[in-house]
Amino acid sequence: MDKQLKYLLNESQIPDHWVNIAADLPGEPLPPLNPGTGQPLGPEDLAPLFPMGLIEQEVSMEPEIGIPEEVIDKYRLWRPTPLFRARNLEKVLDTPAHIYYKYEGVSPAGSHKPNSAIPQAYYNRQEGVKKLATETGAGQWGSSLALACEMFGLECEVFMVGVSYDQKPYRRAMMETWGATVHRSPSRLTEAGRSQADHPTGSLGIAISEAVEVAVASEDTKYALGSVLNHVCLHQTVIGQEAIAQLEMAGEYPDVVIGCVGGGSNFSGIAFPLLRKKLKEGLDTRFIGVEPSACPTMTRGTYAYDFGDTVGMTPLMPTYTLGHDFVPPPVHAGGLRYHGVAPILGALVKEGLVEAQAIPQTEAFAAAITFARAEGIIPAPEPTHAIRAVFNEAEKAKQEGDERVILFNLCGHGHLDLAAYQSYLSGELVDLEFSEEEMDRALENLPEAPAIA
Repeated sequence: MDKQLKYLLNESQIPDHWVNIAADLPGEPLPPLNPGTGQPLGPEDLAPLFPMGLIEQEVSMEPEIGIPEEVIDKYRLWRPTPLFRARNLEKVLDTPAHIYYKYEGVSPAGSHKPNSAIPQAYYNRQEGVKKLATETGAGQWGSSLALACEMFGLECEVFMVGVSYDQKPYRRAMMETWGATVHRSPSRLTEAGRSQADHPTGSLGIAISEAVEVAVASEDTKYALGSVLNHVCLHQTVIGQEAIAQLEMAGEYPDVVIGCVGGGSNFSGIAFPLLRKKLKEGLDTRFIGVEPSACPTMTRGTYAYDFGDTVGMTPLMPTYTLGHDFVPPPVHAGGLRYHGVAPILGALVKEGLVEAQAIPQTEAFAAAITFARAEGIIPAPEPTHAIRAVFNEAEKAKQEGDERVILFNLCGHGHLDLAAYQSYLSGELVDLEFSEEEMDRALENLPEAPAIA
């Protein structure tokens, strides 16, 4: 009887390219728009924020983009990451399903985020940038960019969403250990932050506004985003490419692929290489993106052009949105508290290629406890939502007597999120409700732009 639990690749099998799913989508992609003119953005519009190497990736329609050797050398610190067969969990759930998870928590920062932080720092360094400004929700992106900036000799300034700054002080300590300067957002340091003083818990949209303001004010500073944009989703596809090779070692292929969604980088990383195979080979694989019920962007949002930040400093992006000035409740999954999703992911949801689900945080944490006791790994709050969806699929497999193969991305560990687990275990964790009235007002304030629904 096969008892293998983990499937490992060697360093020579780190992917040498990123998968650009934009090349596979039907029709012409909707362009981002200049909010001042309403016209499609050109490279010159993005140049104040990003180096040209990343701008070229953002607009590229090439199916594959090569990974620089220096970036691969940095990836070797933790890549390839392991793929696990969750045999103990399968027994606990009493399911015939075969459950696999790709574990990204082995990176130095403890999440998948360095997959994009390192190439972003690399391309900025190549073009003479001295400093990167960014936002972070739960702290995984901020700590990853701090690490990457330290590797490439760049300064790093991070605006951390207020509620996470308070809930997760050790994430802040990680960033500062790697040399970053960290501010609680909204701050008093920027005009954008001062304008949002009435929202002390903060949001990713507010923190983005602050980081963008800092970046455009200095010629030697650029902005780095941890999710949403095409080039960020692109960098994460090393995850899915490795998973395909590892599943081949196991003699299996997924019927269902699941990932949590805030902006979309984690989901994109596991799903896009497998989605390409579905589109090219006509496979029946289902793809499920899972978000928190307290921030139901894909399941309750409107498909429209909107700003990526709260104040309105970014281009207009075609996306599912709750409104750029909607401030989600302070759930512990701080990385999922974003009012929009990656435009490329929104298009896939709109086309029916990706299913969207929303999970309350108490259900997510209940699943996380079961997972941790079966598999030994304490997940970050974000992927607990995906784990709950895995449980639902496993139960369906049990009811239908189906040995379906389920793959999900365990995008980080929860070692610095134990206060949330303590809250759940003590019975103090509750499901936070968002204000329907506030969401409706935010949707009424969408900018004038062409209708796309």
